Amino acid sequence: MSTTKKLWLGLAALLIASFGVMLWLGADLHQTAPPIPNRVVAANGQVLYTRADIERGRQVWQSAGGQQLGSIWGHGALIAPDWSADWLHREAEALAELDSRANTGEPYAMLDEVEKTRVQAALKPQFRTNTYDAATGDIRVSDLRAQAIAQVAAHYISLFSNDPATADLRETYAMKNNTVPDAEHRRALTAFFFWTSWAASTDREGEARTYTNNWPYEPMIGNTPTSGTFMWSMFSILFMIGGIGLLAWHYAAYHGKEAPVTPPATDPLKGLTITPSMKATAKYFWIVIALFLVQILLGATTAHYQVEGQEAYGFAIADILPYSLTRSWHTQLAVLWIATAWLGTGLYIAPAISGHEPKFQRLGVNFLFVCLLIIVVGAFTGQWFAVMQKMGLEHNFWFGHQGWEYVDIGRFWQAFLFIGLLLWLTLVGRALWPALKRRDEMSSIVGLMFLSTIAIGLFYGAGLMWGEHTHISMVEYWRWWVVHLWVEGFFEVFAVAVISFLFVKLGLIRGKSATINVLFATIVYMAGGVLGMFHHLYFAGTTTAAVALGASFSALEVVPLALIGLEAYETWSHSRAVPWMARYRWPIMFFMAVSFWNLVGAGLFGFLINTPIALYYMQGLNLTPLHGHTALFGVYGMLGIGLMLFCLRGLKPDALWHPGLLKASFWCFNIGLALMALITLLPLGTLQLQAALENGYWYARSAEFMGKPIIDVLVWMRMPGDVIFSVGAVLLAWFVLRHWIMPKVDPALDTTTAKDIKHSIQQDAL
Repeated sequence: MSTTKKLWLGLAALLIASFGVMLWLGADLHQTAPPIPNRVVAANGQVLYTRADIERGRQVWQSAGGQQLGSIWGHGALIAPDWSADWLHREAEALAELDSRANTGEPYAMLDEVEKTRVQAALKPQFRTNTYDAATGDIRVSDLRAQAIAQVAAHYISLFSNDPATADLRETYAMKNNTVPDAEHRRALTAFFFWTSWAASTDREGEARTYTNNWPYEPMIGNTPTSGTFMWSMFSILFMIGGIGLLAWHYAAYHGKEAPVTPPATDPLKGLTITPSMKATAKYFWIVIALFLVQILLGATTAHYQVEGQEAYGFAIADILPYSLTRSWHTQLAVLWIATAWLGTGLYIAPAISGHEPKFQRLGVNFLFVCLLIIVVGAFTGQWFAVMQKMGLEHNFWFGHQGWEYVDIGRFWQAFLFIGLLLWLTLVGRALWPALKRRDEMSSIVGLMFLSTIAIGLFYGAGLMWGEHTHISMVEYWRWWVVHLWVEGFFEVFAVAVISFLFVKLGLIRGKSATINVLFATIVYMAGGVLGMFHHLYFAGTTTAAVALGASFSALEVVPLALIGLEAYETWSHSRAVPWMARYRWPIMFFMAVSFWNLVGAGLFGFLINTPIALYYMQGLNLTPLHGHTALFGVYGMLGIGLMLFCLRGLKPDALWHPGLLKASFWCFNIGLALMALITLLPLGTLQLQAALENGYWYARSAEFMGKPIIDVLVWMRMPGDVIFSVGAVLLAWFVLRHWIMPKVDPALDTTTAKDIKHSIQQDAL
């Protein structure tokens, strides 16, 4: 049996086993998720909340921005508090105050340490004891706790209105006045916040840990890390060390055994026939640049909210574009422009691989482009109406704001995008088909590219697996199928296959070697990448099994990144192999940046927060976006730009490039991203971690802590990195504009040829 066939069988077995475990854990989560009560009832018989209140409250929360305004169970935005942790601490303080006054006549703050210890000892069982009755569906609370719940609810009702008493707090949280204008909706919202807090503070039946595995850290009620959190963190580190060792041994034993390839004397892609559908992909890259620039503008606006709260240099921007909306668009555009770059690459590369232009392919490419524009405009318009509370709750789920970070567009637009991806899959597949039928050294790479195309098209469908009233734990489960597997998994396989194919076509590596390397790399990525998804779900209502598997396999995600520098060196060597490779210098430089940020952003900063014990304290702090920014743009954004530049080089093979613009843009991106990470996100996240360790998780996200002068200084220190990064984006946009609208023809060409090429270039712009 050949090595290639063994690798294919190994990959198939790995994926079958991994997804089998994924589905098994999903079924387990469905059975063990925190129960939603029919009623919350005080000892005196008063009904505090009903299931309908909790369900309606969740709808209200989603319509106002959901995870884009504060967070729930640690998932979401960072300026406003985590509502679960904030409610829990406020309720614990209110109950302690009521108990103290009832038993001593003194405020809790005035008690000595002995009395405070007594109050806390009485406090813990009121929270940790599970009073949910499965037979009736009721949760029973004491009359004293009912009073505490009412006090906390009154605070939130005031906060989400335009009450002057909480105006300063709204400004600190970057919330617009009257975030939820309807009084009944505000009351329902408090029911949802109470339930998320109850799940985070109540022990599972028969166990000494809460439904969220004792998250958040709250010393007042004994919410501390479980033994499993410590144990599996230790094992995850051992797994990572062992995996890196095995991969290093494999690299030393098998890598570089073949004689180096002699590159061709001329560019093999120079004579590539550009088909009409390939030319039509150019507009995809225009929209990439447009979405990228708008995303940066929205990112700057979102970051500035942390300084002024409701204004931008004195202008009341929150009345028009609230924080939850700018952040929604900022995160969505990040995924959209990167995905568009990769979709455009797929449509360009498929006919290039097969040499086949299917009938009506250009029409399909143009039709898909129009659909993408409609989706972006329609979805973003719906989100504006939802967040501004101009869309009723009955329409919000389908056309407004779902409230789930990265997948928060309305369900109608989500389904429309899924259909668009299926159309993309069809267009790429039919163009690749002749190449798939060939049996040569490139068959496996083309096959893997096609399979990753299928996965990209189909796995976005995981975002359609929940309904408006699906349990939040199950929504989180399926949401990470999209965010983790769709983006971080199959797009990466697609990109590796495309890059390897390009290097083979350029004559820089052998097809057989590339096939083996791509299949092996895919196996290594998928080994940790699939089940590693569960590190996002440690504290989302899952059991210890999810913590164990998530810790073990997410650690293995770091393994292939440990030797990424060696691959980067090889890539650099390829770029200097022959003089004509200078044509591809800057696309390859962006691929090298991908290698660097894979190691630093995805590897180093990712593992910083991925062990259970680390994530227990760090989830939802600024160490999370430290990993998010450096991995999302540093890896996937850089990769999208590199692929785009490869396509542009092929679309205009005889146009003269302006390498100075690309050089400046490249270094602006990397320097700006590094400054953003090291000057603001890393120190800010570290200070928050210290605050959480010393006072509890709630404090690290509180207005008291986030309002400290040092925090303002760190936020302002982000500006130099942001400005440098933005300059890089403008330079890239200018390069693409000049390259397409005002091209210069290579002066080495004769006059007649130059005129013909210039005319062709101008026609292609259409």
